[in-house]
Amino acid sequence: MSKAGRYLSLEESRWVAERSDWKGAALVAHAWALIFGAMALFFYWPNPLTFIAALMVIGGRQLGLAILMHDGAHGILFKTRKINDVVSQWLCAFPVFSETWSYRNYHLKHHRFTQTEKDPDLSLSAPFPITKESLRRKIIRDLTGQTALKQRRAQLRAALGRPDWPFEKRAKFFVSKLGGAILVNLILLAILSLWGHPFAYLYLWVLPFATWHQLIIRIRNIGEHAVVPDHQDIFMNARTTKAGWLMRTLLAPYYVNYHAEHHMMMYVPCYHLPRAHELLRRKGYHEQMTIAPSYREVLRIATSADNDNNRGSGKGAHVGMNFIDHSA
Repeated sequence: MSKAGRYLSLEESRWVAERSDWKGAALVAHAWALIFGAMALFFYWPNPLTFIAALMVIGGRQLGLAILMHDGAHGILFKTRKINDVVSQWLCAFPVFSETWSYRNYHLKHHRFTQTEKDPDLSLSAPFPITKESLRRKIIRDLTGQTALKQRRAQLRAALGRPDWPFEKRAKFFVSKLGGAILVNLILLAILSLWGHPFAYLYLWVLPFATWHQLIIRIRNIGEHAVVPDHQDIFMNARTTKAGWLMRTLLAPYYVNYHAEHHMMMYVPCYHLPRAHELLRRKGYHEQMTIAPSYREVLRIATSADNDNNRGSGKGAHVGMNFIDHSA
């Protein structure tokens, strides 16, 4: 267990670390129920408001699937290891063009070397704090699909392998990298086609993924590590952000806002992070932790640079399950 084990009793650590097959299954089912429910909302009451609502809810649940994949990568989404690996791969990672195994290798290095030179996510901290104008430019790129296009181009180039490889080797490599994601997305297209809405795959799956999903990944990532007080202190090198029901629905699903607790106790499933948060509060540790009152406050801190010359002058890093564009 992590260094935080010293702050919890053995019984408390076991309580928050308890894994459950039914709870993991319930969260995965919840994500897909909201996705298809949002689609149905627009199909049966088509208008601009239901379309925007569906786009935001689906984009939020796409992030939710990535978060559940993240727990699967830690091996804590389900109690049963085989179920954990299969479900996190096929129902969480592949739908959003991710992959549990490669993410696991990458992400565990982030936990081992958080906020050090060996942290694979440390380079993502460079821009913070940034200016408000810089953030506006990034938001525009996210909502217009430019960030997503840049990501997918990089992913496709990587999946195609080296140009000097023979065709058979490149084809096999491509299938190993993107075959599962393509198959699952084709299944989703088939489901929507049988539902009578084949083009909904584009405007109610690809479009949310390319727009709202990109923006909330950025905001979530900023909330987790940007401009934190102390890179070396386990209580302060990651941030927990308070979030009401609307923020949890659209921006921070499945308790991802409890990021300080996750870094302190990465053996705790996401569905028990509120337990860990409350235990630490009862023991008086919240005063030592980095806890923001809202994502609005996080963005205020992260955009505190008064000009581009002062960008990145503060402490902070953030972890992401996807590439984040930090250009001005």
